[in-house]
Amino acid sequence: MPLPLPRRGRGSRLAGSRVAGTSLPRARARSPKRAGRGTQLLSHAQRLTRRRHSSEQVTPEPEQQADFRSGKWLEERAGGDARDSQQALLAGMGSRHRFFSQEEVVIPCASDNDSGSVDLQLSNLDDIKKGESSIEFTDLDIPDIPGLPLESFTDSFRHLAYEGPLSEASVQRLIQSIQEVIGGHPLKGELEKLTFLQSLSSLSQNIPYDETTDTFILSHLEDIVHILNDLVQEEPLRSLFNPVRQEVFVTIANLSYHNVHLLFGSEDRADLFQLITRSMITLPPLKTLTQLQEITPSGPYDTECLYRQTFQAFSEMLQILVVKDPHLENLDTIFQHLDPWLQSPKDHERKRATASMAQVLKCLSKHLCLKPPLRFQRLGHLVAVMALLCGDPLQIVAEEAAEGTHYLLHITLRMKYVTHDKKNHPNLRKALKRCRDFLELYNIKRFYRYPFKIAQVFEVFLNSDELCQFVMTTLDGLKNLRHPYTQQAAGELLMTLVKNAESRFEKVPEIMGIICARLSIISQPRVRQQIISTVSLFISRPKYTDIVLSHLLCHPIPYDRYLTELWRTLEAELPSTTWILWRLLRKLQKCHMVPTQEKMAYVAVAATCALYEVFMGNRLRAAMLRLFPQLLMTLLIQIHHSIGLTMSDVNIPSGLYSEQEVSTEVTPLCFAIRATKSLLLRTLCWQEFHIMEKNKGWTLLEEKDRHLQGISLLANTLLERNQLLAHKVMYLLVPFLNRGNDKHKLTSAGFFVELLQSPVARRLPSKYSTARLKDWLNHENEAFRILALRGLYNLIRHQEMVRPDVHCFSMTLFGAAIKSVKHTDKKGVENQVLDSLVPLLLYSQDENDAIAEESQRVLTICAHFLKWKLPQEVYCRDPLYIRPTEAGKICRFFGIKCRGKINILAQTLMYSKNTKLPIRRAAVVFVGLLSKYMDQNELSIKGTDWIQNDLREMLHDPEPSLRIIVSQALFRVQKAMAEPEPEPSVCWLRKLMGCLPT
Repeated sequence: MPLPLPRRGRGSRLAGSRVAGTSLPRARARSPKRAGRGTQLLSHAQRLTRRRHSSEQVTPEPEQQADFRSGKWLEERAGGDARDSQQALLAGMGSRHRFFSQEEVVIPCASDNDSGSVDLQLSNLDDIKKGESSIEFTDLDIPDIPGLPLESFTDSFRHLAYEGPLSEASVQRLIQSIQEVIGGHPLKGELEKLTFLQSLSSLSQNIPYDETTDTFILSHLEDIVHILNDLVQEEPLRSLFNPVRQEVFVTIANLSYHNVHLLFGSEDRADLFQLITRSMITLPPLKTLTQLQEITPSGPYDTECLYRQTFQAFSEMLQILVVKDPHLENLDTIFQHLDPWLQSPKDHERKRATASMAQVLKCLSKHLCLKPPLRFQRLGHLVAVMALLCGDPLQIVAEEAAEGTHYLLHITLRMKYVTHDKKNHPNLRKALKRCRDFLELYNIKRFYRYPFKIAQVFEVFLNSDELCQFVMTTLDGLKNLRHPYTQQAAGELLMTLVKNAESRFEKVPEIMGIICARLSIISQPRVRQQIISTVSLFISRPKYTDIVLSHLLCHPIPYDRYLTELWRTLEAELPSTTWILWRLLRKLQKCHMVPTQEKMAYVAVAATCALYEVFMGNRLRAAMLRLFPQLLMTLLIQIHHSIGLTMSDVNIPSGLYSEQEVSTEVTPLCFAIRATKSLLLRTLCWQEFHIMEKNKGWTLLEEKDRHLQGISLLANTLLERNQLLAHKVMYLLVPFLNRGNDKHKLTSAGFFVELLQSPVARRLPSKYSTARLKDWLNHENEAFRILALRGLYNLIRHQEMVRPDVHCFSMTLFGAAIKSVKHTDKKGVENQVLDSLVPLLLYSQDENDAIAEESQRVLTICAHFLKWKLPQEVYCRDPLYIRPTEAGKICRFFGIKCRGKINILAQTLMYSKNTKLPIRRAAVVFVGLLSKYMDQNELSIKGTDWIQNDLREMLHDPEPSLRIIVSQALFRVQKAMAEPEPEPSVCWLRKLMGCLPT
C-alpha cells in the first residue's frame, strides 16, 4: 500500500550571500504534471556560485570571470538576488523544508568572500586551548603574519523558524508507515521510495520533542541502515534519472543533525558510507549524463539541475557530520572514504572528491572540537594527498585543493598547539616562526602554483609517523602514469620534505622498498633523478646509511636498469661520499671475517656488484682514491673466495628471485673481477691494468692454483708504477694480515711479501716484517711457508744490510778470483766479468773512499782479463756528474766495447733506483750518455719508452741535483732516438795496414 505523505512544517527560510540553509531543492520538473511542485529556474547568482563549487562546469555565460575564491565577485552577484534564489529553491522543493537549528552549514554553492586567512598568533591559539581544556598557557608572543587576518571561529548559524513539534497522530502515522517497510513491505517505484525517505526526515525533526520518536528510530537503526543500503544499490551507477540518491543524502543529513548517526559506529554503517560515496563520485560526467537523457528520456527531471542538487546534498551531508560531531576522528573516517576518489585517475571523480573534501575541511576548521582525545591518525597522508592535488593538471582541482590545504593548515596549527608537550614549547615556537616566515613569501591561497611548498610549510608540524605517511603517499603519486605533472609534483614534494626534515624519519626500509618498486614506472628522467637524489639524501645521513644499504642490497643481481642507474648516480657532499663507500665496503669485509662457510653470503655478492656499479658511475671518485687500499685488498680477497663458485653456491634469501630465475651466466667471480678492473681504471691505474692484461694476470687471479701468482704480478706492477699507492697498501696490510679467515690472510700475505722489495719496508718494525715471516716459516700451510721465503728474499735483497768493510772484502775476493782463472776457463767466466763491469764502474763513485778505490782496482783487473785498456778518466777522483767530458769518454769506451755482448744500458738503469744518492746520480748520467751507443736494431724494435718512463719517475725525487741530471738524461735519450749515432768509419789505409802481416 502507498505510504501516507508526512506532515511538513511551513516555516520561513532566511537567505544570505554567504549563508545557506540545509534545505535541499528538488529537481526542476519538466513535466506539466509536476508544475505544482515548483518549476522556477535557479536564480542567476545561485547558478554562478554553484558553477564555482560543483565538480562540473556550466556552460559559461558572457560575464566577468571570478578570481580565485574571489569574495568580492560573489558579493556583487549574490547580493541582489539571494532571496530570489532561495525562493526559487523553496519552490523547487514544494512545501517541504529541512529544519535544523541555529547553526550554519557551508554548502558548495555558498558565497565564499572571507579572506581565508590562517591565524599564527599564538595568543589566540592559547585562548582556543584554554576554552577547550581550561588549562592555562602562556603567550609565546609570536606576531601575526601580515595579510593573514584572524578568521572567526564563533558560530554564525542562522535560526531557521519552525512551527513546533508534530502532533501525536502524525508521529504515529509516520512510525506506522516506516514500520511497515521495516517489517518487509517492499518499496516499489520512485514515489514510494521518496515517500519513505521523506517520512524518515520528517520524523527525525520530532526527535528533540518526543522521546517515543527517539526510541523508535534508535531501536530500528540497523534496519534503517539496511533499507538505505538497498535503496542506493538499486540506483543505476551510470545514470541519474530521479532524486532518490538526493533524498537519501538529505535523510542521512537530517538524522545526523539530531545525533542519529547512520554512517559511524559499525561495520554496516561504514559499508553504507562507502556505498553512498561511490554512488555519487562515480557517476559519469555531467556532459555524459545530459547526453544520456537526450538519447533515452526517462523522467520528468532536468538532468543538470538534478545532478547539481544531488551533489549539493551529498556535500551538505558530509559537512553535517563534522558540524554535529566536530572531532578529528570523524574527519579521519570521511577522508578514509574519499581518499580513493581523491587519487582517482578519472578527472570528474577527482573533481567531485576534491570539492567535497575542501568543503569538509573548511567546515571543520570553523567548528573544530579540540577536547581530548584527539585522534587523527592520517594527517601526513591527508597533507600529501592535498599537496599532490595542488599540482593537478586541472586548474579547478588544484584550486579546490589549495583552499582545502589552507583550512587543513588551520586545523593542524590548532591541533598541534593543543597536543604538544609543554617541554617542547620552544620547538613549537620555532616551528611556527618558520611557518610564518615562509608564508610571508608565499600566499597560502596560491599553493596550487607551488605544490612542493606545502612540504616546507607542513613539515615543521609533522611527527615522525606523519612524515612517513607523507612520503609513502607521495611515492604512491608516482604511479600516476596518465598525468606526468603529478609525477613531477610528487618528485619535488619528496625531495623537499626529505631535505627539510633531515633525520626525523622512521620506517626508512619501507620507504626504500616503495622507491625501488616505483623506479620502473617513473616515465620522466627528471623525476627519476629526483627520487634517486632523495635516496642520496637518506643514504648520506649516518643514521640511515646502513639501513638504506641493507635494503638496496636485498635485490636480485645483476641489478636491473633502474637500480643500476640508482647506484651509478648516487651523489652526496664530499664528506659523506667516503662514509657511504666505507659502509658499503664494510658490508663486504664482514663476510670475510667469518670462517669459510659452505655457501657464500648473498650480501657479499650483492655488495661486490654494487661496488662495481658505483665505480662505473664515478660519482664517488674522491672516496675511491681515499679508500683505494681497502677497496683493492677487499676485492682481491673476494676474488679468492669466489674462485670456482656459481650462483647455486650462494645463500640466496628465500623469495628474492620469486619472479625470475637466477641467471646462470653470472658468477660471484665475474662480479669481483669486474669490480677490481673498474677500480683500477677509475683511479687512473692504466699502466697497471695494461700489464695485468698483457701478462694474463686476470686469468691467473681466477685460477685456484695460480691465484697467488696473479696477486704477485699485481703487487709488483703497482710497486713499479705507482709507489705511493703501493706504500699505502703496505701500511694497510700490517693490521690486515691478522684479520679474517685463511683466504683473507693468504691473499693479504701474497701481496705483502712483494711489497717488501720497497725501500720503505725498512721502516716497518721487525715484529711486522721479519718476525712475521719467521712465523710463516713454521706455518702448517705450505703456501705460507713459500711466501715466507719469498718475503725474506725480498727483504734482504733490497735492504742495506752489508757493512762497508764487508763490501770491500767481497770485491777484493772477486778480483783475486778473476786473476786465478785459468786460460782454459776464461771463455766460461767472461760473461760473469762483463756483468760485473757496470756495478764496479758505478761503485767507483761511492761516497766511501775505500769502496770507490777498491772498485777501480778490481775494474782494472777485469779490463786486463778482457784485454781492454781503460781510459784514464775512469780513475778520476771527482764525481763524474760534475765532469761531463770525462763521463762522456768513459761511456763511449764501454758503449762500444760492450755492444752486442751485454745490455749495458739496462744494467745501468737498474742502479738508478739504488738507495745511495751517488750511485743513483752516476747511473742516471751514464744512462743518458750510453743511449747514443744503443744497438740500432734494438732501438728500432724496443724504442726508448721503457727508459724514459723510469727516468720520468725520478723527476719527482726530493734531491734537486738528481732531478736536474735526470732531465739532462731524458734530453739525451730523446735525442738519441731522433738522431742515432752513426757507425764509426775506418779509412781504407788502416784496413790495408790491418791486413799486413806483423
